[in-house]
Amino acid sequence: MINDTEINQIKKTLRNSIDNDYIAGANLMIIKDGKEIFYHEDGWADKEAGIPIKRDSIFRLYSMTKPVTAAGVMILLERGDIDLYDPVSKYIPSFKNQMVDEGGKLVPAVREVNLKDLLSMTSGLVYGGDNRAGRDTEALFIEIKNRLLGDSPMSTVEAMSRLGECVLAFQPGTSWNYGTSADVLGAVIEIASGISYGEFLKKELFEPLGMWDTGFWIPSEKRHRLVRAYEDNGLGKLQPYTGNNLGIINQMDINPAFESGGAGLASTIDDYSKFTTMLMNGGNLDDVQILRPKTVKYLTSGTLNEIQQKSFDEWLTLSGHSYGNLMRVMTDCSKAGDLGCLGEYGWDGWLGAYFCNCPEDDLTFLFMMQKKDAGTTTLTRKLRNIILSSCCK
Repeated sequence: MINDTEINQIKKTLRNSIDNDYIAGANLMIIKDGKEIFYHEDGWADKEAGIPIKRDSIFRLYSMTKPVTAAGVMILLERGDIDLYDPVSKYIPSFKNQMVDEGGKLVPAVREVNLKDLLSMTSGLVYGGDNRAGRDTEALFIEIKNRLLGDSPMSTVEAMSRLGECVLAFQPGTSWNYGTSADVLGAVIEIASGISYGEFLKKELFEPLGMWDTGFWIPSEKRHRLVRAYEDNGLGKLQPYTGNNLGIINQMDINPAFESGGAGLASTIDDYSKFTTMLMNGGNLDDVQILRPKTVKYLTSGTLNEIQQKSFDEWLTLSGHSYGNLMRVMTDCSKAGDLGCLGEYGWDGWLGAYFCNCPEDDLTFLFMMQKKDAGTTTLTRKLRNIILSSCCK
């Protein structure tokens, strides 16, 4: 358990980051053996308005949306509604007859992208880059952004149908690259379930788990709880960030046509803890069974083969990890750059939301902040090191 010295170290580390204008504010939670053993909040939800971070503050999750999407896929998998070797073209026809950029030359895909490729990020889909695949994807997301607030915003299925027309960065299954795979899975779930992706998550996850503050937009009565996003001004100081990155409406004040399975959700630390606790409990929370234990075990396992792992290993700050089902998985603690537990899993978000579950030690670490290009920050690792050194074997 955490003693007073370690509590003071956590509070001091977070406070220093706020005083030094590294972040505006954050909250964090530690759950051990199914019980919350520590919660702390500090700093500002809106620095300019003098509004402090609170326990019910709402944060944009960005890529911490991805594990939720992976869980949605597992729900359909359990029911026999999908097969992970289904080609994506079964749901989105534009994914048939795709082209691949091989050294600047376009060649036909040797095989189609399937759902398993999407879950493991081995599809050849990317977020951006200098090659044809990157340029195609960037152009599409610019169009999504330009239409966001207009009369004809691009829908989830339309956006992913357009993505299927983009060039792949490599032959499906032959490498690993972080990209738009989870967005495609959101559209696949929508098509396979026959309801919008947002409705599917609400019906199958959020309402059963009591995640009442989680969704793709924030109703007016809750909007005052949304934390302001910040960015570095280039001089080591924070300034408000107002952009609409990856097709996400920054203000979260409109029910979006494009429900991004890779980046679109907003949530609170308490809401997301219900999702992480459900996973830790083998798919169960308060006698509500979302997934079966066997499914959760698969969901939280690494799935990369040796060739795919070589590409993933280029992500320096994830040394000692593998990847599978839209999450990192710790496979060798001795190679990692921070303290970890074998078999721990989780992910982070572009604005700094972060979680890890450590099943062997029955520990969950949740951290919420809002800073552009954050992901897993040095602050996050410092807090992890304090907490895991005290709470894990």
